[in-house]
Amino acid sequence: MLPQEFIRRTKELLHDEYDALESALESRPAVSFRINPHKFPANLQHNLQNPAGKHPDILSTEYKKVPWCETGYFLPERPLFTADPLFHAGAYYVQEASSMFLEQALLKIMAEEAGTSREGFVALDLCAAPGGKSTHLRSLLPEGSLLVSNEIIRSRSVILSENMTKWGRPGNIVTNSDPEDFGKLKHLFDIILADLPCSGEGMFRKDTASRSEWSADNVKRCASRQRRIIFDVWDALKPGGWLIYCTCTFNTEENEDNVHSLAGELGAETVTIPVKPEWNITGSLHHDMPAYRFFPHRTCGEGFFLALMRKNNGADDADRIKTKYKNSRQPVIAPPEIKCMLSEPDRFIFLADGKTATAAAPGKSANAGNKHPPARNNQTAGYIYALPGIHKNTCALLAGTLNIISAGIRLGELKGNDFTPSVSLALSTEINPEAFFSVELSYENALKYLQKEAIVLPGNTPKGYILVTYGKTPLGFVKNIGNRANNLYPPEWRIRKKIV
Repeated sequence: MLPQEFIRRTKELLHDEYDALESALESRPAVSFRINPHKFPANLQHNLQNPAGKHPDILSTEYKKVPWCETGYFLPERPLFTADPLFHAGAYYVQEASSMFLEQALLKIMAEEAGTSREGFVALDLCAAPGGKSTHLRSLLPEGSLLVSNEIIRSRSVILSENMTKWGRPGNIVTNSDPEDFGKLKHLFDIILADLPCSGEGMFRKDTASRSEWSADNVKRCASRQRRIIFDVWDALKPGGWLIYCTCTFNTEENEDNVHSLAGELGAETVTIPVKPEWNITGSLHHDMPAYRFFPHRTCGEGFFLALMRKNNGADDADRIKTKYKNSRQPVIAPPEIKCMLSEPDRFIFLADGKTATAAAPGKSANAGNKHPPARNNQTAGYIYALPGIHKNTCALLAGTLNIISAGIRLGELKGNDFTPSVSLALSTEINPEAFFSVELSYENALKYLQKEAIVLPGNTPKGYILVTYGKTPLGFVKNIGNRANNLYPPEWRIRKKIV
């Protein structure tokens, strides 16, 4: 049952549309997902373009396009996504359709910034867990961009890091920091996405338990908290930079009222985003300003609000915070046998937890499954990471200011004579497919692998580290030692649910 005070307030907001909204909130939620264009198997992408296209293995149903998102699709019912290996491989992300409107905000920003000389953008997703909007941003940002995905709650930041690792795009850093910490990074970000904690009215259909947690007092607390967060992070946005403000709630206090007052107090303009009439998106319900509202009785999705703001040009980049290297790891020279595991290694800088060999010495390795096994050396390096070289100074600055959970591609661990490749490398779209011997798994074996059970490899599989794939999409590594294959899938990621 909906709270009586919510009913009263929302009737005042929507008038004669309220009954239609209430009816929609009692209906079944829509199911939607967004594909990873860098991973989703090409034959399935072809099927998606066909209105009668079907996923041949798992979803086994027809797809309908999300109109405002090029890679978004609806399903008529919710399948068991956990049972699809492609889901765990990061080939797609299950996401509420209304929030995919973020794509239109990014397209507007890209259009306004066309012709600038910058190489990519530095972007921040401030409240990013579990990762839906961050994975979307990562797909939309141009090559050469750096995305910082932040979550203030530690346990949720770990989930965020897992999802960003599975998405596999380079140039991403996951942090666990307070918005105040970002305010110290003056004029660093071109784009800040603030998907702010809110009263959650727009999720009443998907999460009926949230109805009992709602109150008018909580609406006020959320609105005040949202303002504080934006004030905390505002200095981190460059002059002329873009703030995407969004919530999943209906009331005006947390939406138009906040945006209108913030724009006036902070020196920003609200910017119009082109939309099509057939999308049935509702405009601003308070103040004369561009804003974009999704109501479940008008659009296929849940409640969502978005406004695009641009910071006025004031100070220039001369006021930008000076780069600091405090507590940051310095780049190292990775052995060539490790660098060649990436398809374009020269684009990256390499970091290590400890010391690493500055050159490779000739040696013999038993890791035949690795087509380019690391040479022997007498130093223990720890984990080795790859980050886009273009953002070397920015990465060092972030490391000295924020609590970093994961950064770039964790290639693996160099320990004496052996290099153990990481799942992060396997799932990265930057992996060199020629660097490892790979084995395509059946559906049954793929599930066993993801449940961290033993799998049997073909008899002709060489010893060493083997890349295992499903639908030609990497899942991770095993170490074939001859009589068995050690499953290297992270135990904390394993499927715990029993799948018949």
